[in-house]
Amino acid sequence: MWGRLVLLLALIGGTLSLDKLNMCMDAKHHKTQPGVEGQLYQQCSPWKDNACCTANTSAEAHDDNSYLYKFNWNHCGIMSAKCKQHFVQDTCFYECSPHLGPWIQPVDQSWRKERILDVPLCKEDCHTWWDDCKDDLTCKTDWHRGWDWKSGINQCPQNAHCKKWTEVYPTAKSMCEQIWSKSYLYTELTKESGKCMQLWFTGTNPNKKVAEYYLNKGCGTHHNLFLVTFLLLSVTSLNGLF
Repeated sequence: MWGRLVLLLALIGGTLSLDKLNMCMDAKHHKTQPGVEGQLYQQCSPWKDNACCTANTSAEAHDDNSYLYKFNWNHCGIMSAKCKQHFVQDTCFYECSPHLGPWIQPVDQSWRKERILDVPLCKEDCHTWWDDCKDDLTCKTDWHRGWDWKSGINQCPQNAHCKKWTEVYPTAKSMCEQIWSKSYLYTELTKESGKCMQLWFTGTNPNKKVAEYYLNKGCGTHHNLFLVTFLLLSVTSLNGLF
C-alpha cells in the first residue's frame, strides 16, 4: 500500500513539472498549448519549433499600435529603431515562449488571467536593451498601468512629462524590473551560466534548460509542499479505514 502511494506521489510531482516546463499562460493572445508555428514573423521566428503565439500574433508584434494591445511605443516622439527592436523582441518572448512556467502567476485582469513575475533575465540582454534606448524618451516608469487611454491608444497621463530614458531609468536594473511591473528580474548571470532567460537567441531555444533548472530548484518548496499536503491527507484517509 505504501509503495503504491509513494509511486503515485512521484507521478503527480513529475506531471506537475512537465506541465510547467512546456505550457502557455492564460492570456489575451496565447494559444492554449504550445506547438509548431513554421511561419512566425521576423524577430519571433526563433520560437517557430515550439510556440505559444500564432503567425498572426508574431506579425502584429512588429507593428506600431497593433491590434494586440493598441500600445503606442511613440508616446514621447518616434522611438528609435534600435530601441524598438528590443520591445518587439520582448513582445515575442512574452507571446511565444513555452518555457515560462516557473514564473507564471494568477492575476485578476480584464485581458489576462495569468502573468509572469520575476523572470530572471540574462545580464547581456538587459544591458543591451537599456543601452540601445538610453537616448529615447518616455513619461512613465511602469508601462503596465496609469496611461491615458481616452483616445483608444495609450498616451502620457496629464502632468506627466517626457524625459530622457536615463532620467526615468538610471540603470539597466531599474528599467528591466520596473517597466513591466516586476515581470523581469535583473540578474548578474550571463548566458553561459544556463541560469537566466534569454530574450535574444538563435537556433535551439536555450530557455528550456533554464526553466528545468528553476523547476528542479523549486521542487524543495512549492512542489514538495503540495506532495506533503497530499501525503498527509492520504494517510489521514487510510487511517480512517484501519
